Amino acid sequence: MGNLNFRSTEAEVRELFEQFGQVDDVVLISDRMTNRPKGFGFVEMPNAGEAQQAIASLNGREFGGRDLTVNEARPRAPRNDNPW
Repeated sequence: MGNLNFRSTEAEVRELFEQFGQVDDVVLISDRMTNRPKGFGFVEMPNAGEAQQAIASLNGREFGGRDLTVNEARPRAPRNDNPW
């Protein structure tokens, strides 16, 4: 999920997604150097149907003054500058 308000908390995001079913985990990503929020995160839901309903319902929805981008996580592409 992206385009999060930088003041959003994991508890607020959990509450938002729990409208659609059980939430196992919420992780909001912060910059390693500054510890400032990056405006995106991940939500894990054990039920695929509930997760799909959350994606369909929340993508483009206003939350914290911003329109969310909600989609299924994709594997991270390898970086060219890191040989590992």
